[in-house]
Amino acid sequence: MKFESEVVHAGDRKRTDGRAIPSTTPIHLSTTYFYDSAEKLDRIFGNEEEGFSYSRYASPTNEALEELMTSLERGHGSLATASGMSGVQIAFQAALLDRPHSVLASYSIYGATVGLLDDLLSPYDVEVRYLDFCDLNAVESAIQQKKPGCIFIESISNPLLRVANIEKVAGFARAAGSALIVDNTFATPMLMRPLELGANIVVHSATKYLAGHGDVLGGIVVSDGQHHEAVRRISRIAGPVLGPFESYLTMRGIKTLALRFQRQCENAHLLSEWLRAHPCIERVYYCSDPAHPDARMIQQFFAPGMYGAVLAFEIKGADKAAVLSFMNRLKMIVPATSLGDVHTLLLYPLISSHRNVSPKMRERMGIRENLARIAAGIEAVEDIMSDLDNALRSSC
Repeated sequence: MKFESEVVHAGDRKRTDGRAIPSTTPIHLSTTYFYDSAEKLDRIFGNEEEGFSYSRYASPTNEALEELMTSLERGHGSLATASGMSGVQIAFQAALLDRPHSVLASYSIYGATVGLLDDLLSPYDVEVRYLDFCDLNAVESAIQQKKPGCIFIESISNPLLRVANIEKVAGFARAAGSALIVDNTFATPMLMRPLELGANIVVHSATKYLAGHGDVLGGIVVSDGQHHEAVRRISRIAGPVLGPFESYLTMRGIKTLALRFQRQCENAHLLSEWLRAHPCIERVYYCSDPAHPDARMIQQFFAPGMYGAVLAFEIKGADKAAVLSFMNRLKMIVPATSLGDVHTLLLYPLISSHRNVSPKMRERMGIRENLARIAAGIEAVEDIMSDLDNALRSSC
């Protein structure tokens, strides 16, 4: 099936009672399951037979979502987690389980991921080093020298939209015996599938484009065959699993992903072109820009004609107070954290996504005081432009 059909059909219509087949996946709220014989339950607890015993291990609603995401990302198996960050944490733990406790990460990543590495993993003697993953020579050299247990990058970096050569990085990782984790939240499997490029584990904040309506907090971890059991085993112990209602909402959201994301990408492209010509804008960051420093990778790895739905821009001469004032003047665009909703969201990295990143690290990332990030929604693009224009013209 093509992607547009997979998002609608994969994982659904499982027979649950031996008689009828529901047309949409039911919400299974039970935490415990039992069978006609204790012997069967014993085999299920021992993973000798498929089935459900306790919802911390697996549940029918979660399993349907996980089957859907495994199909979309072309993985071996998936895990639905309570948040995107819990999924990132489990991915790191699974990758480092039987490898050296060292991580080589891109410095162009989400602020909370930096916090997880520096504040949660480092105190447990995990060595963390940051690098510019768009400098392939430096990456190859660092991987060969350090042979890290794990390598972490984002398919499209947050918030300046850099795109590393995942295929090359995966080859370096493989040669060094390292596991490659890719956060694919910004791209979604509609734009790029990192597992097909050689990554070992892919993570998503399901809160964003997958669920797509701002009403779910969740994450997804999709693994290759080498790492899937480790991911499941850690989850069975630690238990940060997604609730059945959130799994249902995420699965329902994914059914319209192809339509939503196509429109969001189109709107983002039009907004980027319009903002480049705006007198109040100093610089625009978007993947369709022919002068993008990673244009060759974008051309090679992205789905044809699509460039993602997130863009960033710098407001001419603006300081923090001016950016906050600009946000206060928005009427339709929602000035709030997150992305991927049907409505357009504007985020100020300095006070939200990268608030807890040190000024020195933000400077290294290229995040300046006048930078704002937009996640395009599905509204009429003319209305988004009008709202931005009215708010901007009072700022410059």
